[in-house]
Amino acid sequence: MSEHNQLLADLGLDVQLHDKLLASQAKSYRDIILSQPDRPGAMAYFDRAAHGAHGGRVREIVDAREQGAKMIGTFCVYVPEEIILAAGAIPVALCGGTTFSVPYAEKAFPRDICPLVKSTLGLALADICPYGPIKDMAVGETTCDAKKKVWDVISQSVNFHVLELPQKKTERGGDLWLHEVHEFKERVEELTGARIEPGVLAQKVRLMNRKRRLLRDLNELRMAPRPPISGKDALLVMQLALIDEPERFCNELEALVAELRQRVEDGVSPFAPGTRRVLVAGCPSVLGNWKIHHIIETSGAAVVCDESCTGTRYFENLVDEGAQAVDEQLEAIAERYLRIDCSCFTPNTERIEHVVELAGECRADAVVQYILQYCHTYNIEAIRIARALRSAGIPSLEIETDYSEEDAGQLRTRVEALLESLQGVSP
Repeated sequence: MSEHNQLLADLGLDVQLHDKLLASQAKSYRDIILSQPDRPGAMAYFDRAAHGAHGGRVREIVDAREQGAKMIGTFCVYVPEEIILAAGAIPVALCGGTTFSVPYAEKAFPRDICPLVKSTLGLALADICPYGPIKDMAVGETTCDAKKKVWDVISQSVNFHVLELPQKKTERGGDLWLHEVHEFKERVEELTGARIEPGVLAQKVRLMNRKRRLLRDLNELRMAPRPPISGKDALLVMQLALIDEPERFCNELEALVAELRQRVEDGVSPFAPGTRRVLVAGCPSVLGNWKIHHIIETSGAAVVCDESCTGTRYFENLVDEGAQAVDEQLEAIAERYLRIDCSCFTPNTERIEHVVELAGECRADAVVQYILQYCHTYNIEAIRIARALRSAGIPSLEIETDYSEEDAGQLRTRVEALLESLQGVSP
């Protein structure tokens, strides 16, 4: 048994099943990511990081925990990472993006729930997620009914904290959210035994803002007339932003951004001139899931922006760095995170307007609304977004799907039909 498999066995994982998962993902990665032409050289680091998501990164966290650090698993971009980092803990997204683990979740949970939730649960229930045994606390949030009820079940056996997100962005909702952020800070301090000091919190705010600025730079470069990077590679970078060590990630992303700027100047792109531009809006695509982007880009278009939690919702808006006292810093953090325009809010006019605005900024020829099955908030909100896009003269397509490949042919036909409808329209 290899040293790494011995580590996984020591953590209580089903090593044989885990090897099957990695083999499945490795093939998908080769076929979808590594097969792309004209990839930036700096993507080599992100390829290694993706390969090490169940390898080197796990060992890194295990070693840190042996030195006294705590790992906190997250499921949503509403969890304030600055607070976790300021307490010396390690935030890692626990969401699953593979259909491999779904059958294991369906043995215990209803089939008619979100694929992301089922994939995540299946990884845990089948003992194939290496982060499960090394997390010291998991943090959920109230963004959807499926998650809320799942938290009730798994919190019986796991150290768990739930952040209550208000359903309205009113003054009262803001007060509730600020209270939740304060309570979360106290819970993290209790877990780690570390008091969060204003100087350290300010440092972590700056670190996270640096990450957001760099991801924003990446996003803006994708909006070039000929994007210097594919939508699949840009998505991979975003997926790893939720897992990788943040300072190292920022350094590597800075190198990628510099290379992409040079590629724009030199006219280097994986796409031919005149390639149709697509904005993908809606549900997140977490690590292991490149399905929609792959279909779009192998149908002859370029994904030039992602309006999702693995896209603009993660990096838009900065935390005010001017606050000095901890209470003021927590208020600034709460204000920034509440500006995220998830579909869970009502009313949610700001997201409708934002999608249309983004489509204009990235000069999208069309918008594909990506909706995971049983995600009712995004599915229903798609109606209003489609109307708003029509009013703005922007064609759109709504896709409701899961992580399986069973509907890939049908979806490809629909995407190709959308792109064919753009013939004769100036790009």
